[in-house]
Amino acid sequence: MPGALSGVRVADFSRMYAGPFCSMLLRELGAEVIKVEFRESGDACRTIPPITEGGEGYTFTILNRGKKSVTLELKRAEGIEIARDLISRSDVLLENFSAGVMDRLGLGYDEVKKNNPKLIYASLSGFGQTGPNAGRMAFDSIAQAMGGLMSVTGFPDNPPTKCGPAIADLGGGAFTVISILAALQHRNASGEGQRVDVSLQDCIWLLTAVETLGAYVLSGESGIKLGNMHPGIVPWNTYHARDGYVVICIVTIGQWQKMAQVMGREDLIQDQDSLSLVSRVQRRAELDSIVAAWVKDKTMADLQKIMDDAMLPFARVMDTAQIVADPHMNSRRMTVEVEQMLSGTLKMPGTVFKLSQTPGDPFPPAPFLGEHNSEVYSELLGYSEDRIAELMEKEVI
Repeated sequence: MPGALSGVRVADFSRMYAGPFCSMLLRELGAEVIKVEFRESGDACRTIPPITEGGEGYTFTILNRGKKSVTLELKRAEGIEIARDLISRSDVLLENFSAGVMDRLGLGYDEVKKNNPKLIYASLSGFGQTGPNAGRMAFDSIAQAMGGLMSVTGFPDNPPTKCGPAIADLGGGAFTVISILAALQHRNASGEGQRVDVSLQDCIWLLTAVETLGAYVLSGESGIKLGNMHPGIVPWNTYHARDGYVVICIVTIGQWQKMAQVMGREDLIQDQDSLSLVSRVQRRAELDSIVAAWVKDKTMADLQKIMDDAMLPFARVMDTAQIVADPHMNSRRMTVEVEQMLSGTLKMPGTVFKLSQTPGDPFPPAPFLGEHNSEVYSELLGYSEDRIAELMEKEVI
């Protein structure tokens, strides 16, 4: 079944996490993604541990499944001309170099749109294409630090802490997908291409500001760490049961009334003024300690039954092994097996795109370096065998 983006070609000059995550999502939705890699080393993510028995970086195989890999030396004039040739035949260009790098290579937006005015040119960088920091290099943790996330992550007495996964890279990649889809819709309506400028710092600030900006504007609070608690909802925390950790989130007045009843603490809800979120936040330490004391002597299975019977929000804290084995996640095919040519069968995350007519496809394998040189340079760009041989001899491809 053709994907929703079938017929859309992406010239992907990105590497590491953020850009490849973006193009992975586009490919899952049906786009053709041609991954342009350094001739000798390829994407650095190919060598980041853990490494499979076949010698492939596991993260690389996840982020690049289904893409076509070509090698190209962008430090050579002939390589730049080939890149322009590829871009002229593409709908989307994706790059995540620092601002200015593509311009210096002669592949900036103003240059390449001359031959392809309908091109959607997506740049994903640490600080965006404008502003005092535009030219600075950035990785995920830098964006988390400068976007405000680290200042509110962790426990009060601990130093600033980054989020476990590379949330800036992955979130930035997802926001870039949204931007590209919007640009494609605009092009369908107007025939116009455009420039897309996504900053990892911008993305992290948006995600952080949703819950932090109001407190700063209204009361001057800034950089307040609450661990696993919520700034405006109580109880909302991670609690230690007899055999593991659980999460309980009680939001509405009705939920709080039920929670007090299952704990045998009807006294907590006798005063109507005590039911509101404002009142509960004011009594945070008291109420949170009551919930913690109730949880600690119970097993996770006991708590699961009590909370489910009362229809209250509850979860066990699950690790990777538990998620891979989880019946619900498996019923939604969120862990799948993909056949890699070099590494054999590998488990991969499934697709989140559960569309009834054009679902995402997570099954094609990631390419080995330069696997699609012949297909792209010969069939797409129309180069002769002699020219391809010459380009290989000159170490251009």
